Amino acid sequence: MSHPLSDLQFLENRRQFFGRSSTGIGVVALGSLLNRDLFSKETPTNQMRVGGLPGVPHFASKAKRVIYLLQSGAPSQVDLFDYKPSLDQLHMSDLPDSVRKGQRLTGMTAGQKKFPVIKSPWKFQQHGDSGTWLSELLPHMQGVVDDICVVKSMHTEAINHDPAITFFQSGHQQPGRPSIGAWLSYGLGSETENLPSFVVLLSKNSFHQAQPLYDRLWGSGFLSSKFQGVKFRSQGDPVLYLNDPAGGSDANRRMMLDRLSKLNQLREQEIGDPEITSRIAQYEMAYRMQTSVPELADISNESANTLKLYGDDVKEPGSHAANCLLARRLAERGVRFIQIFHRGWDHHSNVQKHLPTLTKQTDQGSAALIADLKQRGMLDETLVIWGGEFGRTVYSQGNPKSFGRDHHPRCFSIWMAGGGIKPGISYGQTDDYCYNITENPVHVHDFHATVLHCLGINHERLTHRFQGRDYRLTDVHGTVVKDILQ
Repeated sequence: MSHPLSDLQFLENRRQFFGRSSTGIGVVALGSLLNRDLFSKETPTNQMRVGGLPGVPHFASKAKRVIYLLQSGAPSQVDLFDYKPSLDQLHMSDLPDSVRKGQRLTGMTAGQKKFPVIKSPWKFQQHGDSGTWLSELLPHMQGVVDDICVVKSMHTEAINHDPAITFFQSGHQQPGRPSIGAWLSYGLGSETENLPSFVVLLSKNSFHQAQPLYDRLWGSGFLSSKFQGVKFRSQGDPVLYLNDPAGGSDANRRMMLDRLSKLNQLREQEIGDPEITSRIAQYEMAYRMQTSVPELADISNESANTLKLYGDDVKEPGSHAANCLLARRLAERGVRFIQIFHRGWDHHSNVQKHLPTLTKQTDQGSAALIADLKQRGMLDETLVIWGGEFGRTVYSQGNPKSFGRDHHPRCFSIWMAGGGIKPGISYGQTDDYCYNITENPVHVHDFHATVLHCLGINHERLTHRFQGRDYRLTDVHGTVVKDILQ
């Protein structure tokens, strides 16, 4: 009589059958972890690439990596980038129905009977050889304006924060799909084996009302979990458990990991679950990070001039300036995708007070990052992006004396720099009310297609089959915005 437990191996469902059939693939993948030279190849710059798909990049790329400064909450394009002198005459007039065109509104202004237009309280001037218009709230960005491309004609489909930021992160408004950083980790791998290919930094700020940020925004969705972003903490050790416990030693930790790896290998061979291979890879990455992360986080070797460039806030861990410097250091060490989230841009009231607070927190660090990358010869190979999930309305939400600006997905501004983007240009136009796009609209899918293009990826060919369908970041849409490419 057979033992009941031994009979379990015969009670195999369809998923387990195919899982066992793929065990050979798992063994090959595991071999590549234990022998990291097995599948690595030399990139065109003679740097080793760790992971990635065969045949990717699809063509020669301008950018090797991305630093994405995501301004969660949606900055006001009317007050920062999209100068509208016509608003001087339109100030306090009611927004015409012919301009609004029946646009759906959020619940915060849907009940308003009047929509008074509010001009920007801040002065705009042209700067640089390009003559790009910028608000006086961005004094440091004025110094690097000839290095950036301001896209004024971004638009999106979502009108509320969570679906809108999810859309920018994953190409879909509903949770569950891989984030853009996970897609790049999956397709391109990393240029380092000592750090994750995708790192997330959350900046601290003092704004009292900020949108929540969920881990799924840098998740891997239906891709392997090894492609998800690794969030660095802003206080204490950037990553928990970097140091061995008291009385422990590196030799003991190595022995423990080796034995744990053997157990995981046996389990992987038994059931063929690819997540077990990912688990082994993550354990090995954590071990290597014990050495690489403390050196990364130590900025004592940065020159006085560099620290001055980023400003006094750079010495405050978790500040936007400190995270921008850390992003540059991550880029130097081969991290593929670095994303900094800075919250607090959701200004439904008292824009006059809140917007200067946010620009003061972010302006110098953002500009310093551009200048720092450029002086090190890294900007041409690093795509830097700055922007939120949508824009803000030209009309006042609430009392015009302490006015706010509501959500506005129809038109807003972002900027991009380096990595194959034309410097010193503005792209797209909006109407006199900064309400509708009049020239060269850029959709979120177009934005994603263009980012992938800068990295040498045809967005229609970077796919992953899941539940019988080939998925991609741009879904079934997206056109590369060639006019902003070098």
